[in-house]
Amino acid sequence: MPSPATRRHRTAVGAAVAALVLWPGLLAPANVGAATATATATANAATADAAGESPDRGLVSVGAPDGNLVSWRLLSDDDPATGFNVYRDGDLITPEPLDGATSHLDPGAPADAVYTVAPVVDGVEQSGSDPSLAFADGHLDVPLDRPAGGSVNGSDYTYSANDASVGDLDGDGRYEIVLKWDPSNARDNSQSGHTGPVLIDAYTLDGTRLWRIDLGANIRAGAHYTQFQVYDYDGDGRAEVAMKTADGTRDGEGAVIGDAGADHRNGSGYVLAGPEYLTVFEGTTGRALDTADYVPARGRVADWGDDYGNRVDRFLAGTAYLDGERPSMVFSRGYYTRAVVAAWDFRGGELSLRWVFDSDDSGNGAYAGQGFHSLSVADADGDGRDEVMFGAAAIDDDGTGLWASGRGHGDALHVGDFVPGRPGLEVYGVGENSGAPDAWLADAATGEALWTLGSGNDNGRGVAGDVWAGSPGAEFWSSSVPGLRDTSGADVGRKPGSANFLVWWDGDTARDLLDGTHIDRYDPAGDVRLLTGQGVASNNGTKATPVLSGDILGDWREEVVWRTSDDSALRIHSTPHTTDVRLPALVQDRQYRLALAWQNTAYNQPPHPSFDLAAAAATADAARP
Repeated sequence: MPSPATRRHRTAVGAAVAALVLWPGLLAPANVGAATATATATANAATADAAGESPDRGLVSVGAPDGNLVSWRLLSDDDPATGFNVYRDGDLITPEPLDGATSHLDPGAPADAVYTVAPVVDGVEQSGSDPSLAFADGHLDVPLDRPAGGSVNGSDYTYSANDASVGDLDGDGRYEIVLKWDPSNARDNSQSGHTGPVLIDAYTLDGTRLWRIDLGANIRAGAHYTQFQVYDYDGDGRAEVAMKTADGTRDGEGAVIGDAGADHRNGSGYVLAGPEYLTVFEGTTGRALDTADYVPARGRVADWGDDYGNRVDRFLAGTAYLDGERPSMVFSRGYYTRAVVAAWDFRGGELSLRWVFDSDDSGNGAYAGQGFHSLSVADADGDGRDEVMFGAAAIDDDGTGLWASGRGHGDALHVGDFVPGRPGLEVYGVGENSGAPDAWLADAATGEALWTLGSGNDNGRGVAGDVWAGSPGAEFWSSSVPGLRDTSGADVGRKPGSANFLVWWDGDTARDLLDGTHIDRYDPAGDVRLLTGQGVASNNGTKATPVLSGDILGDWREEVVWRTSDDSALRIHSTPHTTDVRLPALVQDRQYRLALAWQNTAYNQPPHPSFDLAAAAATADAARP
């Protein structure tokens, strides 16, 4: 294993490479010298298009009080001097190509106007975009085919739209939505009871349902059971969908996996017997492409921390570029005690096991009990390959342990460039152990604590993000620690009114607060309301999370997807605010794009890019021709 000093050097190199990926050759490396040249060229080739995707311009027209805000993607391979012509209903409405932010306010325009944009390079107009999506009332509704409810073991249930992910399922450059339907009798693992089956749908943005997967009676419903990954794993330009399956799962074409008649539920509704599978489904049809035995097998239930079925079925999932070039899927089991992480490749239509990390294996004992209720993926040591950030521990890209801190299990985990003046990435976590800190910030490459706060509490909520320009870098706050903390851990002001999700919403580089069905801007004197969602609902009970949030359309700012209160549609909100900031789409940063893939996992957390956005925006602005 590399020494801490070696890892810190690699992390510094990685930080520079990550910055350069924003625009190859534009952003100057920070804290490193000429040694980055080869690594930069390799990283640009491997990660500039983060997902192997070829995204379109993502053009949207958002109805606002002053007119339509037209917004589109700047792509990582666009020349920094690229300008854009904007057309409304076929007529040019910008006298000169726009060379600033990739958005344009069209005052007084009708809400149903149709826009296109065309890049201009060296004075020559290039091919135009597809027509805009219209967010006439500030949002776009994607109609849903809500499934009928049912009854199981005397318990009636209905369905609600739950977590979602996005992927380019058909290779046309536009994301489709993959959505989980949860029955109303879904259960936490600690709760007994039979549940209705979990259903997974795929929709285009016009509401066309592409397919439905029924996971069947032998997959229990609840936040910790079904973590689904949507990504292009085989490099054919179309995303696949992967998840844990069992006897009786029906794919999108109606074919059954395993034994259609098997029912492995016990009298308490737990599934503690029978085969378990991992299946990859075709994105366009939902057809099962390959199925393998799930790793690890459950084995003896009590080996995971209890004998009734709570800890044995705690699953997490993510996607990682473990070789630095192609994506692998990561599925795990357990975190309170034993923890096992398995990495899989999907190539040539077949699943193959890349590696398995088991805290029960010799030399890995320190990794037991270090997992959180979610995971993250990041190039923690700066070598161009991703690590699995498992909470108070990290698994290296080769399936060996990178570090285990001993700070133990916690709920909320954040990984990003939170201290921009310091080389590399940082990890922020909150704990729920009497002998561990309530909150901590650590070096992502070594796990070494930069600071710790409090002890002895179940600190259930914590957030890291640059929400206030009054202190450089990110701020940190959590339920049991007073105040808003800066990058040194010092108390610098009032704690925000929520500790949940984050969203880049208005025009500046400070991130805003997303909680329940509203968005607020932090201010030392009190949060300022920016948006209150109407006719929508949040998910996952007291977690109050959106269906999905991230940069999926328009410029670099983020969208929020809520379900309508009657579950008839997904409502996508996109910002109506103007901005002067010009940045490539965040989904072309690999760490950020991977975060959209794992966001649906267990206790959902917001995505973070691999770079400090404020610093990147300032550098890009200074370098603009």
